[in-house]
Amino acid sequence: MNDIDTSELSWDEWDELQRPTAEETGFDAVVEGALSRRGFLSGALAFGSGAAVMGTASLLGSTAEAATSRIAFKPLPIQTDFTVHVPEGYSWKPVAKWGQPLFSGLDDLDHATGGSFETSDKVFGENTDGMEAFFVGGHQLIAVNHEYVNPKINLPNNEGGVPTSAQDVRKLQNLQGVTVMEVSEGDNGWDIVKDSPFTRRIHQNTPMKISGPAAGHDLLKTDADPAGIEVLGTMNNCGGGKTPWGTYLTCEENFNGYFGSTDQDVTLPEDFGRYGIKTESRYAYEKFDARYDLAKTPNEPYRFGYIVEIDPADPTSTPIKHTALGRFKHENAACVLAPDGRVVVYLGDDERGEFLYKYVSDGVYTPGGDTSDLLVEGQLYVAKFNEDGKGQWIALTPETTGMGKPEISIMTRVAASKVGATTMDRPEWVAVNPVSVEAYCALTNNKNRGLKTNAGGDDTPVGGPNPREANKYGQIVRWYPEDENHASDGFTWDLYVMAGNPKVGEGLNKGSENVNEGNLFNSPDGMQFDSTGILWIQTDGDDDNEGAFEGMGNNQMLAGDPVTGQIERFLTGPNGSEVTGLTWSADKRTMFVGIQHPSAPFPDGEGKLARSTVIAVKRDDNAVIG
Repeated sequence: MNDIDTSELSWDEWDELQRPTAEETGFDAVVEGALSRRGFLSGALAFGSGAAVMGTASLLGSTAEAATSRIAFKPLPIQTDFTVHVPEGYSWKPVAKWGQPLFSGLDDLDHATGGSFETSDKVFGENTDGMEAFFVGGHQLIAVNHEYVNPKINLPNNEGGVPTSAQDVRKLQNLQGVTVMEVSEGDNGWDIVKDSPFTRRIHQNTPMKISGPAAGHDLLKTDADPAGIEVLGTMNNCGGGKTPWGTYLTCEENFNGYFGSTDQDVTLPEDFGRYGIKTESRYAYEKFDARYDLAKTPNEPYRFGYIVEIDPADPTSTPIKHTALGRFKHENAACVLAPDGRVVVYLGDDERGEFLYKYVSDGVYTPGGDTSDLLVEGQLYVAKFNEDGKGQWIALTPETTGMGKPEISIMTRVAASKVGATTMDRPEWVAVNPVSVEAYCALTNNKNRGLKTNAGGDDTPVGGPNPREANKYGQIVRWYPEDENHASDGFTWDLYVMAGNPKVGEGLNKGSENVNEGNLFNSPDGMQFDSTGILWIQTDGDDDNEGAFEGMGNNQMLAGDPVTGQIERFLTGPNGSEVTGLTWSADKRTMFVGIQHPSAPFPDGEGKLARSTVIAVKRDDNAVIG
């Protein structure tokens, strides 16, 4: 790796360098087998019972959408330029940009320096990702993740963006984590409310508590925290979630890349391999911060990879890492209540060949009641999808795994492998339909499918919800809980869409029949339902618009109707960017959307640094859009 510039690689690409893909095998035989098993392109795809109840039309030949469309905009064509596009009758405006001050008396970003160390924890952070809106005492708040940094942009005067001091490292650490900010709408649109009493930056050195089965376990103990119940910071915050009681769940994803070793000969624990923890880090933190040096603080990685709960209404509260929800590369946390009031949280592990999980609380949620144990005491499950369109949630218990409860919480991937869970094509965001008892998971892509095991040695066979070898386009799986109860152990499933390219693809690579030359996309990633049951799909894939990706253009946001299968393009991001993160204002007249890692000159123009940005999208007639 020493002769490769890793600074501009995506996290997925960086991870793959640690574990190169094997040579591909023949694809034609796999397509033939998948067609035989699922009948996917022949129109024989079976829909689950929940879809039948809703009268869902087959995605393989529906014409109902033309007469019954709920898509209330003129779809966009693809774009390949360096700005945002929205449909006719809509407008957009930046709300919060990396480096924008959250407090009075601070200047906007200095493009020559990438901002100062002194103000790095007082400005809107880098690489916006998942977000949720909260309405507290008449105040409009948004909690926003900052997934990672781009050192060449954040440290523009350092050769290659490589940190050369502890101060450089601390600056990068400050720009990540979470921003809780207040926003308001004025004559010029939405803007940050500076000096709001709710404003808060949570970063990689913010004190946090550890809860659940793993709290106090020996693997979580360090010299700085001998009790194993307190930790500094949260990192690589990807998607998010919102609890029924009004707190924010932020998700620690690619935490492995932050740790390295100043001693390249150090012996690492065997389980580090399952989580991608190596002696070489992505940001060189270990050279200036002993907490990230595996030779000095080997237990620190066990303290990351969790769901973190934040109370946006109380800036004095301490965030809590909930180990009961497992340790892996958390993408988002989709919360829903079971009919009996128990809390269900769906969780994806975003790595090739890893798993889809859910957590069910022991206690029930009562408005105004005690919620302190609802994410502490409960049962974690992992999904097994069967070829017949049915599936089971398998409880991860000492009896099923042969592991103790703390070990299940810390080595969750190992526990899931032990019970034979279904390896998935990178489970990213889960979205739960608010008007029907069903849930969706974006399986973004998996070039290793059918070619290579996952990091734990589990096979990744072609079939079920993962029907394509070397899957470059991704798909969205949907499931319907038994008895219309998200806490049930059983479910039925189908595929809502298989992304693909009917212009150039063959076999399954054409995609499902609700994909056409007017709505091409790849790598579904972020997903959110609006209040009417429209599914908004955001992409993070190949935007070169060439070869297998011809006709797809820049990454985008699409609207999908679960009833008809219709999918249309609503927004396109700047070239180089990922569209990620979505929430709505209290009156549903504004849609807040995240634009991550854009290429310059977005959004400030030529000669300026590229800035990840939250934008506000509105209808020109100020009608409701969510």
